[in-house]
Amino acid sequence: MPDFILEIGTEEMPARFVPKLAEQLKENLDVLLEQGMVKHQGMRTMATPRRIVALVVGMAEEQRIQEEEVTGPPSAIAYKDGELTKAGLGFDKTQGVRPEELYTVQTAKGEYLAARKTLGGGRAADVLPGICLEAVKKLGFPKKMHWGNYDFTFGRPIRWLLALLGEDVVHFQVNALESGRVTHGHRVMGPGPFEVQSAADYERLATEQCRVMLDPEQRMHVVREKGDALAAEKGGEVVWDEDLLQEVSNLVELPVPVLGDIDPIYLELPAEVLLTSMQSHQKSFGVRGKDGNLLPHFLTTLNIEPVDRLLVKKGWERVLKARLEDARFFWEADIKTDFQIWLDKLEHVVFMGPLGSMGDKSRRLERLCGKLAERLGESKGIAPGELAGFARAGRLAKADLVSEMVNEFDSLQGIMGGIYARRAEEGEVVAQALQEQYLPAGPDSPVPASLSGAILSMADKADTLAGCFGLGRIPTGANDPYALRRCALGIARIIMEHGLRLNLRELMSWALQGYTEVKWKLPPEKALDKVMEFFGQRLRALFSGRGMSVLVVDAALGAGFDDVRTLELRVAALDAFSKEDDFEQSVLTFKRAANIIRKQGDESGQELTGRFDAELLVEEQEKALASRLEQSESRFEELWKIDDFAGLLGLLRDLRPAVDAFFDSVMVMCEEADLRQNRLNLLKSLVDRLGRLADFSALQV
Repeated sequence: MPDFILEIGTEEMPARFVPKLAEQLKENLDVLLEQGMVKHQGMRTMATPRRIVALVVGMAEEQRIQEEEVTGPPSAIAYKDGELTKAGLGFDKTQGVRPEELYTVQTAKGEYLAARKTLGGGRAADVLPGICLEAVKKLGFPKKMHWGNYDFTFGRPIRWLLALLGEDVVHFQVNALESGRVTHGHRVMGPGPFEVQSAADYERLATEQCRVMLDPEQRMHVVREKGDALAAEKGGEVVWDEDLLQEVSNLVELPVPVLGDIDPIYLELPAEVLLTSMQSHQKSFGVRGKDGNLLPHFLTTLNIEPVDRLLVKKGWERVLKARLEDARFFWEADIKTDFQIWLDKLEHVVFMGPLGSMGDKSRRLERLCGKLAERLGESKGIAPGELAGFARAGRLAKADLVSEMVNEFDSLQGIMGGIYARRAEEGEVVAQALQEQYLPAGPDSPVPASLSGAILSMADKADTLAGCFGLGRIPTGANDPYALRRCALGIARIIMEHGLRLNLRELMSWALQGYTEVKWKLPPEKALDKVMEFFGQRLRALFSGRGMSVLVVDAALGAGFDDVRTLELRVAALDAFSKEDDFEQSVLTFKRAANIIRKQGDESGQELTGRFDAELLVEEQEKALASRLEQSESRFEELWKIDDFAGLLGLLRDLRPAVDAFFDSVMVMCEEADLRQNRLNLLKSLVDRLGRLADFSALQV
């Protein structure tokens, strides 16, 4: 069984395209080969900036054979007087069988004309051209381009196509470009062209003559391994950034790591500035010593084995020096600037249309951070004298946006604010808050480690949410231009991971009240309801994404989610409860009680207080239930105070036999009005307790 090779040679692709193209080509070929009934023993796809390659091992030379039954028109239409009608003859012709091979089958809809067809059995070489062309056309790109006068579009112009089944060329054509057995190598180290005699020779030729490293994982390994070795020679280690490492590995076809030097004078700059300058402008990595401080070296990756490595190294050093000199200029300008100058400049920076300037936002954050710190003070050990620091962090939060350094390196916003705050002796509470204010930056990003960072991050996100919802700018579908989903998820994660005793509705109410001179599109109360509904949707998605049952999550949310901290604990306890053997029976019992109260109380307009009169308890079973409820009340409150929700659900399970006995023996809707009301209030007492844990009516068993 021969091997098959498909190579699409292109102009240089952007690094972000490369890994996805290899994945797409494999997906496309897997589907197309299966549809074409062509078996194979395995497939690998790889990509470099200049080629996308599929290597298929052990491809069958013939399609597999399979039979299938095809039904045609109803027998009543296909035959007349025992002869085929035009409809029957048309079906016969379409299926390519002889009339005597037709037969009838009985289906649920009646008797139909049918034929048995044999599919496949052809040569793989005959179907591969169409498969290759379709695989190329199906490759997707964030942006496509035309070249020449051709209608065909692709991520970059295609320069050659190689397609071989064993030793034979698989002929297909893209625009005027025809496939063949010719490949091209590294632009400098092995440009070619080279003829590939067979698919089995391709990898060896690509490595030895083309000087191309096809496997992106191998390229990444070479950069990391040789980079570590070079840094170790200087007594340091590379500061690896995984995203940049992947990008660098997809910028080159022949990775050659080189260690360069920088003037020690630049080590006076903050490490964050040095690393950002190296990484963003030069795609290079920093090197740090055993003490954690940066060394005067950097690691870069060439796409060539230079004749004079020292000359190339000096060229990189000269370019990086210019970048570092710029950073040094910005740094020296910024450290001479007082925070008040930046705060004054914020008055002329627009936050968002009708919501005022960044200066307005910073004053809102000052007030909101102060309120949050005061509310959380006792539970988190914030001394009264420390409250001013939290408010100050809110006021200075956006100051670095108008600094020279952040204007050049926008990825350093917040980070530079923290650095400048330390230099200005604003205090560690302020500096840490400014540094962490934009965390979490995504679902997998860490939340702020410090309490001050957590408070500022929540205040910032709540302020943005309140402003957008007040203006009616609510995300719809995939449209979320202000990243409000990320804001809501970030607030929820911070509350949960820091274990904050904070009322979410109160937080958002404070944020809305912070806008004193904005003309809202939605009334504040309606905006608050909308934003809370939005939080409910995000929390539902968050817990469902963790593998929790949607019904369990909905039941927990149904009991309220103003307290996000305890919501997480309730969801976990309810999820564990749902896996117990008696879960279904417990749910049925509790749902029955909840449904009665809903129908007889809420829906009928009858007021039920949950307070019952022991003198009106007649039946032994209702007395027993009342007794169990009273006996367990204090224990319920004790468990609630210590957040033992598993224990609370266990307490409810202990009540279930008494509830079952009550339903079996007591007529709730009896004729006597006072007895009926008392029994309903007895059940209401139970349902109120249930409702603090979950909305059992949302569960289905």
